[in-house]
Parts: sequence; C-alpha cells; structure tokens
Amino acid sequence: MFKLLLTLLLINSFGFAQVKFEQYFLPKTLRVDFYETGNSTEKKIIFEFTKQEPYWAGSKINLIDTFNYGEYQYNVYDSVSDKLIFSRGYCTLFQEWKATNEAKKETHSFYETATMPFPIKTIKFEIQARNKNLVPMAIGFETIYTRYINPNDMFLNTEIPNRYNWYYVVKNGGYNQKVDIVILPDGYTKDELKKFREDAKRFTGYLFNTSPFKENENKFNILAIDAISEESGTDFPCENIWKNTAISSNFYTFNIERYLTISDIKSMRNIASIVPYDHIIVLVNTKAYGGGGIYNFFSVVSSDNMFSEYVCVHEFGHAFAGLGDEYYDSDVAVENFYSFEKEPWEPNLSNLKNFSTKWKDLVSKDVPIPTPANEKYFGKVGAFEGAGYSAKGLYRPAYDCTMKSVSVDNFCPVCKRAIQRMIDYYAK
Repeated sequence: MFKLLLTLLLINSFGFAQVKFEQYFLPKTLRVDFYETGNSTEKKIIFEFTKQEPYWAGSKINLIDTFNYGEYQYNVYDSVSDKLIFSRGYCTLFQEWKATNEAKKETHSFYETATMPFPIKTIKFEIQARNKNLVPMAIGFETIYTRYINPNDMFLNTEIPNRYNWYYVVKNGGYNQKVDIVILPDGYTKDELKKFREDAKRFTGYLFNTSPFKENENKFNILAIDAISEESGTDFPCENIWKNTAISSNFYTFNIERYLTISDIKSMRNIASIVPYDHIIVLVNTKAYGGGGIYNFFSVVSSDNMFSEYVCVHEFGHAFAGLGDEYYDSDVAVENFYSFEKEPWEPNLSNLKNFSTKWKDLVSKDVPIPTPANEKYFGKVGAFEGAGYSAKGLYRPAYDCTMKSVSVDNFCPVCKRAIQRMIDYYAK
C-alpha cells in the first residue's frame, strides 16, 4: 500500500534548513536510472542501475528543494538518522502520456533518471508522485518507490562515456555557483560540427536576449559538446523518416506533429555527464517547427526554424523554472490535465481556489480578479481566464506572455519572478 505524505502549504512556507554538503556528499554525481511503467490509472518504478558521474555542478548550499514544483519529487535520506539531505522536484513524459487516450488502453514504459550529489554513506532514495485527490489546501505526495543505495556497491557503474570534445560558449565562474547549461547536438554529423558550434552560440544569444536571463548573464555558464550523429536530421515517424542520431530525437510525440522530444534518455545523460551541468538543452538539426520542455529533465528545440528563438525560451521556461503553458486553443494530446479543485503547482497558473499562494501579491488594487480581457488591463498583472489547455476555469497572470503566444522577450512579471528565483537558487 502506498504511503501517503501530506505537506500543508503553511508548513512549506517556512522552508527547510539546508544541509552541510561535506558532511554527507562528495563533489561528484550519483545517477539513478529506472523505468516508469503504467497506464492512465497505475504506475510502477522499475530500477535499472546506478552510475557515478565525475562532477556535481549544483549548489552545495541549496540541497533541499524549496519550490514544491513538479509532478514528482525524489528525496534522499541519511540511512542511519533518516534525515532529509537532498530533494528535487521533476516532471516526466510518462506523466503527460498517462493523460492521453492511448494510456486508457495500453501500458507503456518510459526511461527516467534522477541525479544527486554522490553520497559518502548508504542513503535511502525515495520517489514520490503527486496525489491529485487531496484537499485543495494541501500539497500531497505519495511514495511510489524506495531503495537503499550503497555508494560502494560493486554494481555501481563507473564507466567513462565517449570523450567528445567540449568547450565553454560562456564561462562566468565556478560551476557550483552558476547555472550550468549544456547544449547537446542531435542530428549533426561530423561534417556538420562547425554548424553546431555556430548554432550553439546563436541559441546562447537567444537566451540572453530575453529578460530576466539577460540581466543575469553573469550567473550562467553555457557549455557545448560535439556529440556526433551518424545521420543528419531527426525522426518524423508519421512520414516514415528515421535517422540514426546520437540521442534519438523525434517529432510527433503523442501524435502531435510539433512535439519534439528525446527517446534515448540514457545516451543523453551519458553524453552530458562529461561536463558539469545543471540543465540540458538539445539542439536538433532540422528546419521543422517544434520543441519540448520538461521540468528538471530536458528542453529540446529545432535549430533552423523561423520561430526557433521563441521555442527555445518557451521550452526552457518549462524545463528550468517549471512554468506552465498559458495557451488554451492549440492542439494537445492530453485531456483534463489540471484539476479545477486544487491549485496547479506551476507558478504561473491558478484556478483561484487559493490565489493568495500564487501571484496575488503582484496584483494592483485597481485590477479585478478575475480580470476582464480588455485593453484597460493589457500590460497589467491580473488573472485572465484561459490557460493550461483550458478556456475556462484556469487563469494566467497577464493578457499575453511568452508562455502563451509566439512572442520573444515577453515573459510576464510572474514568470520573470519565477525564473529569477530559480536562477538565484542554483547560483548560490
């Protein structure tokens, strides 16, 4: 039977005492690889293996997650004292797939990973998933998997992946005090590496053309790895086009043409592990429109579409800051993705059930809630109906935003605040 953990919002508001890194960890990474298997009503975690990676790029100060973002979280406990020593929220492709029609009829498995600082001693590793049936005033997680991990286990994988050439596109300091983004190529052959290097530089510019990233450029390191693909391009399954690439990107995820994601998560992580990184951006060598972003997992964007700059910052908003989609009139595969009774965890979405926990503090007294969609309130923070793939019942902070429409350097004040908080969390 699942163990149910309820954490009241009131308790969460006080935060957690952070942990002394050197007492529990070494400056490298432990990666846990596993499958999540299930359907629309069931899920199960199946362990694959543990792996040692050479760097820990994250903060050595902020080890306990204070955001409570994500459909899942993993917690790391000292096995003797049961003290929480690391935690992180995240999202998965499985969580999106289970809201599709296909998940009502079939069972699928998705490859997933969790990364954490490398423990000195045995830890208890725990994965929790949100329980959406809990009361509106609570954040609820249920434990779906627990495993004790000994860092000295003879089966812990220490192999060194391919040593591709890598370099800094932007370097502003030590990796434990910066947001470290690694840009990976997919569908670039050996003869196209010069193009990838130019693309990596161009997309770095896209990121720093956008507020609040541009004001915080000195808090970022951007790296790139020359991972070589055997063939140029990417997969278009519905067109019977298949390419042999380094990370196996593909369009038509969940039968949505523009939804570009990664299927070979293991290879993606192995390639990224040769550098110190916090977040992964995959550039896919194609002119087709598309991309994808999953919180604390990856973001993907096509390299040469006229809207690639917008897609890059929009999808990175998902992957880095946990921002939700604010549009409601585009084709999506998921159904009833958000509860109308419990506040979404995304910082830029609300159903107004508990608005004081969202962005109410940024709303001027002269702005009504809900906020009418008329010109008087354009450019102001309010609560505009229509968000999260639903025209009714869900609200967004501004009439327009990069998370709503195809617009560059247009994050609303609420999204900017969420991004800034995440930058400060990693760069401490």
